[in-house]
Amino acid sequence: MLHHKKVLLSGIQPSGKLNIGNYIGAIKNWVNLQDEYESFFFLADMHTITVKQHPDHFREQLYDVLALYLACGLDPDKNTIFCQSHVTEHAELAWILNCFAYMGELNRMTQFKDKSQRAGKNINVGLFAYPILQAADILLYSSDVVPVGADQKQHLELARDIALRFNNIYGDVFKIPEPFIPKAEGGARIMALQDPTKKMSKSDENENNTICLLDDPKQIIKKVKRAVTDSETEVKYAEYKPGVSNLLTIYSAVTGKAIKDLEQEYIGAGYGKFKQELADAVVAFITPIQEEFYKLRNDKNYLHEVLGKNAEKARVKARPMLEKVYNLIGFIR
Repeated sequence: MLHHKKVLLSGIQPSGKLNIGNYIGAIKNWVNLQDEYESFFFLADMHTITVKQHPDHFREQLYDVLALYLACGLDPDKNTIFCQSHVTEHAELAWILNCFAYMGELNRMTQFKDKSQRAGKNINVGLFAYPILQAADILLYSSDVVPVGADQKQHLELARDIALRFNNIYGDVFKIPEPFIPKAEGGARIMALQDPTKKMSKSDENENNTICLLDDPKQIIKKVKRAVTDSETEVKYAEYKPGVSNLLTIYSAVTGKAIKDLEQEYIGAGYGKFKQELADAVVAFITPIQEEFYKLRNDKNYLHEVLGKNAEKARVKARPMLEKVYNLIGFIR
């Protein structure tokens, strides 16, 4: 009997700069899971344009994110890594699902409330309907599991609600996806270096908050040395020491050492030595990723080949699902 792998799907917006938090919280997990799941990782370029982008800069960022995915160890032969806009089925299914979602549901989305407050008076419809495109992304591939952070959990619940609503009318069409919560050590939450109460974000305006995967060694050392700690000197993981705990989490992720072993290692050492050695460990960890990145980034033909081949693989999975939906709704095929 053939054992079918479960389908895992995740998208990342190619805006802002990918940082060590994105790597530790998401990409590292994906690399570890690529033999276990049939994985679809897409560059969410259609989602990104809910905020105005400069076309040339946007295009370069798409290449950057793709090259970083590959440099971090995602294998385009084992996974399907593609641009969302290259698979038109996403937009087509999103329109259908628009007709099965309710204004009230979308009004309740906390992310929409947050973003619309920042957007001022003219809020575009894309920002409002964003979760429906996300539902289409997920349901198109019969995803079993979707890795979600706390900020996206509500969107996954909406995708489940829309799928159930559709299935109640047309039968067992869409698979109902489950959230994928990574095991803590692999998917630790990395916090901002200057404000360890908030998550490290690729769109943070304060660049001292983030260690970007493409920062040079000098920048990394400077940022780690400036990272907020506390008035004590003890290197210890504790709730009342968010800054030090965050640095220990990063240290553990880049070296593979357990946090309790690191605590032992730095008994009586103080923060100066700890930060210096953490900075060195981060540089040693990021350097090979950067070397691979620049090699790939300079080979646009190869990147296009990856995108072309993988968009085709994605379509093979997406098209039958869309055809099924179109037939059920009563479109003439």
